[in-house]
Amino acid sequence: MEQAMAVYRRDFQPSEQLDRPHIMLGLNVFAAETDGEAQRLFTSLQQQFVALRRGRPGKLPPPVERIEDVCDPAERAMIGHALRCSVVGSPETVQSGLAEFVRATGADEIMVTAQIFNHGARLRSFQITAESFRKAGLSFTPR
Repeated sequence: MEQAMAVYRRDFQPSEQLDRPHIMLGLNVFAAETDGEAQRLFTSLQQQFVALRRGRPGKLPPPVERIEDVCDPAERAMIGHALRCSVVGSPETVQSGLAEFVRATGADEIMVTAQIFNHGARLRSFQITAESFRKAGLSFTPR
């Protein structure tokens, strides 16, 4: 991602539509009332990613208490790398994670996704995320 952004910024040519580079990035955000609950919700995406890598894609599975119980250390390392653009935690953790992601990337726009099994928990995650954007002083426009 960093290399792609550097090349884009370096080679950008202004046009009638854009006078400067515009970076839009996707970010997994799993927000809950506690870091532990957010980590538990995140296990659904982790399991889905492992299943895909095992050649068994399917529906989003329910979360588990411990991801260590459903995948081996090599798989955990792989998903850690593949899902590194994820912010997972309590409102405070998410607020600092969002601010750090924007600072580190210089993103102009972020598309937030949350592969959360329970619909109510997913909606709550988006609420916490929106509040965290505001508290971090980041502009937020839901679409």
